[in-house]
Amino acid sequence: QWTTLLTVARAEQLLSALAMRVDGIAVPAPVGAILSDARAIAQEARRAALWEAEVVRRALLPLGERVVLLKGTAFAAGGLLAGQGRLIGDLDILVARAALPRVEAALLAAGWAWAKPDAYDDAYYRRWMHELPPLIHRDRDRLLDVHHTILPITARITPDAAAIVADAIPLSTGLWMPCPEDMVIHAALHLFADGDLSGGLRNLWDIDRLLREFTDDRGDFWARLAARTARHGAARPLQRALRLSAHFFGTPVPAESARLRGGDAWFARRLLA
Repeated sequence: QWTTLLTVARAEQLLSALAMRVDGIAVPAPVGAILSDARAIAQEARRAALWEAEVVRRALLPLGERVVLLKGTAFAAGGLLAGQGRLIGDLDILVARAALPRVEAALLAAGWAWAKPDAYDDAYYRRWMHELPPLIHRDRDRLLDVHHTILPITARITPDAAAIVADAIPLSTGLWMPCPEDMVIHAALHLFADGDLSGGLRNLWDIDRLLREFTDDRGDFWARLAARTARHGAARPLQRALRLSAHFFGTPVPAESARLRGGDAWFARRLLA
């Protein structure tokens, strides 16, 4: 049973999160060794991600633009529950679309290069996607995704990216992270409006962790989340995220958001595939 659990957790990129959750609980010695390694891996991933964010901050500081961290790096930098045991790969940042040319030039001058130098790929990203073509640092081999919004331009949903930047929360490092409502909405959009649900269980775990923390902090969170969701036009993916998070993880959500509805069973099967 432990072998099955650890195998599934590793495949879903949840092994380090599991290790953090059971830290201090007696487990068989071989399992304990695996979980200890997983915690160490998560700590190293966090350290590397925060350092990469700091290097980007230094490169972009002269521009005077807000640099908003997204996804796992934002969770880690903000000291959020969702960052505990969260494996972090690429660095994702959001900047104002008007600032893209200057941001691009500054990063190229600071040692980043295009990860997809093909002219077709470059044109595709710039015309249709929500980000610049991926960048990779020549020395550290770390990928950087520079977003100007949080869904591809071709998506039916068009979030208000300018509002995300404008209402971001400052961090002590000089970087920014999205406000709590935008962080939850982005996680839901990333899961249910952008992609094929690969790694979906981990993304749903992000949503559970975020909701548990934010609803504990302020009593008016659900009202603010509803208003923000309407602004971004994200009601359908958010509601599905709430229902499935409650279904799998017992996430405390409003009663009307806790019952599975049409189509949810298919998403549940895909998440556990």
